[in-house]
Amino acid sequence: MYELIQVSERCYYIQSPAKIGLVKTGENTVVLIDSGNDKDAGKKVRQILEKEGWALEAIYNTHSNGDHVGGNKYLQSRTCCKIYAYGIECDITRHTILSPSFIYGGFPYSELRGKFLLAQESDCEYLNCDTLPEGFEMIPLKGHYFDMVGFRVDDIVYLADALVSEEILNKYGISFLYDVEEYLNTLERIKNMKARLFIPCHAEPTEDIAPLAQLNIDKVNEVADRIEDICKEPKSFEIILKELFDLYGLTLTHQQYALVGSTLRSYLSYLKGKGRLTVEFNSNMMLWKKI
Repeated sequence: MYELIQVSERCYYIQSPAKIGLVKTGENTVVLIDSGNDKDAGKKVRQILEKEGWALEAIYNTHSNGDHVGGNKYLQSRTCCKIYAYGIECDITRHTILSPSFIYGGFPYSELRGKFLLAQESDCEYLNCDTLPEGFEMIPLKGHYFDMVGFRVDDIVYLADALVSEEILNKYGISFLYDVEEYLNTLERIKNMKARLFIPCHAEPTEDIAPLAQLNIDKVNEVADRIEDICKEPKSFEIILKELFDLYGLTLTHQQYALVGSTLRSYLSYLKGKGRLTVEFNSNMMLWKKI
């Protein structure tokens, strides 16, 4: 873990729970794509930089989830590097309480304020064409989170959390999503991309991303179909969530309730928007039903 792997003349990634990209910008200068999940991850990254004799110029965050921005504060405090993120992701990186608040749907209670959902805040600036390093192309990857982006550098594509491995799909069944329709659109675009190498954060690097993109598309459609099937009879959100957990053999915890619950709400919105579910109110209960 935390092994530095070179994939082109100036492109690397650091093998970690969520892969961290690294690109050389000069003889002894580099930028990171994400920073890991916490202060300890930041320390391990800094050790790699010091071993190689590299100075960190900036961190380019793909999105504001805790496992991608958790090392920001430590690295910025030790190196004075700049930090950039696109759109809403910049705001959440500055004010990280927004992330668990959104996922839970209110002020997060103590179990939802751990480092996994609530990263340390960092001084982040808005990412745009003017703040991209030379040779970087920003790729919009909406769906998993608000304004997530990836990067193409020297025909190496860093894909953030746009898709996950087959092993993760089989183990968890339901991946965290904010906007189901945007996510499917993103996966369709990825399926048609060509590059020398694709580096997803939660799957192995590959030269051909299309099969994995299709697997992720199929899983999203499967989950949508199963939710629709659960709603043959009018059911409340909590009952749908319980049946979904039972169906995929998941165990309810504080974090899983928040993450899968937020994702379920996104699926319900998607299915309602597609005319596959409707809503009725009965005895002051909101019920979802298949049309």
